[in-house]
Amino acid sequence: MSIDIGSPAPAFTLETADGPVSLFGYAGKKLVLYFYPKDDTAGCTTEAIQFSGLLSQFAAAGTAVLGVSKDTVAKHRKFAAKHALTVALGSDPEGAVIEAYGSWVEKTLYGRKYMGIDRSTFLIGPDGRISAIWRKVKVAGHAEAVLKAAQAL
Repeated sequence: MSIDIGSPAPAFTLETADGPVSLFGYAGKKLVLYFYPKDDTAGCTTEAIQFSGLLSQFAAAGTAVLGVSKDTVAKHRKFAAKHALTVALGSDPEGAVIEAYGSWVEKTLYGRKYMGIDRSTFLIGPDGRISAIWRKVKVAGHAEAVLKAAQAL
């Protein structure tokens, strides 16, 4: 299934350090759902720190932020504690939500092909529909760009 701007966001339920969260729990609110490859790697750490740093501005814009990877809740807890992260982190060890959003893709590294998480972000409107999509995200300036889109929505 292809995810496009205007399509309904695929439903999900994920475990976080604070308990389960679901798309339905964000009904009537805006949600930034971002997918990242792995806790405690350079790019993923920078991205999580940047989203955490802007969390109060996202909240002022009526927008929640949820990062998702295949890492366990225990790994997310360590990652968050180590870097003083305030952004919520969802665990998707089976990759069902990652796949539902089309973020499980074929990648190539040094000529070797493998499957992995495409660093991607989805802005979901209060109506539960996809308002904006960022694929193959470059971390620098990304959180600020997403915040601007959330404020404009």
